Amino acid sequence: MPADGPRVSVLMPTFDQAQFIRRAIASLLAQTMTCWELVIVDDGSDSATYATLAPYLEDRRLRYERLDSNQGLGAALNRGLACARAPLIAYLPSDDVFYPDHLAKLIECLERHPNAALAYAGVRHHANRFGRGQIEGFALQLVQVMHRLTSDRWLERGELVTDDLDRMFWAALRSNGAFASTGVVSCEWVDHPHQRHKVIQEPIGGINLYRARYGAREPLRYHSTVGNRIDEVAHYRRVRERPDTPSASDGLKIVLVGELAYNPERVLALEELGHTLYGLWTPNPYGFNTIGPLPFGHVEEIPRKGWREALQRIRPDVIYAQLNWQAVAFVHEVLSNNPGVPFVWHFKEGPQICLEKGVWSKLIDIYTRCDGQIFINPEMRDWFDTVVPGLSSCHPTLILDGDLPKQDWFTQGVPGERSRRLSAVDGQHHTVVPGRPIGLHPWIVGELAEQDIHLHFYGDFTQGQWHAWIEKVRRLAADHIHLHPNVDQDRWVAEFSQYDAGWLHFFPSRNEGDLHQADFNDLNYPARMTTLVAAGLPLLQRDNPGAIVASQSIARELDIGLFFMDMAELRTQLDDQARMAALHDNVWRQRELFTFDYHAERLVNFFREVIGQR
Repeated sequence: MPADGPRVSVLMPTFDQAQFIRRAIASLLAQTMTCWELVIVDDGSDSATYATLAPYLEDRRLRYERLDSNQGLGAALNRGLACARAPLIAYLPSDDVFYPDHLAKLIECLERHPNAALAYAGVRHHANRFGRGQIEGFALQLVQVMHRLTSDRWLERGELVTDDLDRMFWAALRSNGAFASTGVVSCEWVDHPHQRHKVIQEPIGGINLYRARYGAREPLRYHSTVGNRIDEVAHYRRVRERPDTPSASDGLKIVLVGELAYNPERVLALEELGHTLYGLWTPNPYGFNTIGPLPFGHVEEIPRKGWREALQRIRPDVIYAQLNWQAVAFVHEVLSNNPGVPFVWHFKEGPQICLEKGVWSKLIDIYTRCDGQIFINPEMRDWFDTVVPGLSSCHPTLILDGDLPKQDWFTQGVPGERSRRLSAVDGQHHTVVPGRPIGLHPWIVGELAEQDIHLHFYGDFTQGQWHAWIEKVRRLAADHIHLHPNVDQDRWVAEFSQYDAGWLHFFPSRNEGDLHQADFNDLNYPARMTTLVAAGLPLLQRDNPGAIVASQSIARELDIGLFFMDMAELRTQLDDQARMAALHDNVWRQRELFTFDYHAERLVNFFREVIGQR
């Protein structure tokens, strides 16, 4: 290296990628341009990363910086920028690869364009696809880029988590000059399942998978390139900043195992009753499967490594395992290594998916070996009894929906105040579907329009997934389909109470009253049911006489739904103003039944029953 220092500082952020890092370093060592330094920033990796790097660190061009815990890509890169000694900055993530002339080509490009702030190369990506510039649908990737050193810094985790590198840094650089392309493919953005953007993007990735992968302990401001903005800092500030509830004299130590799915803050109702909560979470959640570290606090995290020893130290009263099929394998592992703690299993969806995914035997083993079973409704309980006769009589059993919201969201704004309905303004009927319009085929929406019934479709991320459906619907019912962005819990009441009724899944049941023929649509309580009830909306469902349909049973029992075979029949029911007014009032009066808080004491009593039978 020349006495006046390196020409290029190459920054290598790394986190638990020991299996990739030697290949990346080898590609740097093979560069035709050798006047570089490599600043490796280890973002809190396990010991395998340093062990792999140690032999390389004898080369004085390589420098190693370590952050004590994972702080995110932005913080790692800012540490690298602070350490850089060269006037030019390049990036080599530890899972990517340079081709031999990569640095030389980028330097030549900047020399040809002296007013450019940044140069970028073409890149191999997604196996055998090549791009001579920016990859379609993505920002410039780190491995492609070289830029002049400036005072600009990367956004860090505390500001925003995103897979959009433009927002994180490139946009700031544009104020310093143009971006120039080499037009030559000279690097590879290596395609593998654990790439950061895949961890971040919904629906396979998402905020909960990101939290699991990187161990983010604080509430996040989060916005992927394909999803909605999430501001956990604002959303949970009120509950996070309040002190822990003092333990009740007979308070239980409850270990939550698995994942919490939707409305995870519901578990705070148990803490508010004076019980102490701990969390032991499944390692590979889907984006909607909430796991810890929980952004709303008041739950002590149990490390996945050494969890058996932690349970022996805590000496919990009960393990409360839940909720969906993605947690089954981990819940089974915990049950199989349970050091004698009473074990309650709460399962929502879906038994048929467990068959498809190959975890059926573990699901049944959990049911037969647990100390207490919670089913989301009587129909699901009875269905499992057809699979394993007498299953629900083996252990204490409770009926409780799996992901009920916390009562706080039902009283946001002015308690008890509903918005004025649109139908009172324009005299037409307005219905709403929050989330996927399951069963509402385009021709059905066309029939709604023929009856002058509007459909309001909420969820901009979901709308992106249903783009083809939207285009077909617009051709059939352009004046009667309305698209709206996502609505958080604190706006459920104000937003959805504008409408006359809300859609559950709309499907014809084919079970003919025989549970053996029931499918998951028949057995499920859709998560949106509580969203709609929160706003006092009657539930819209296809009438399935003679069939076993769980959502239909509860809606009939509580008289909170409309049932019909076609849209003309629906129009007739919506036109009945006296009946609709009574139905709205009936739903509003019973909203509390659809909150977790309402059932929390009953759940605790069930825990005590299970504990008493051990």
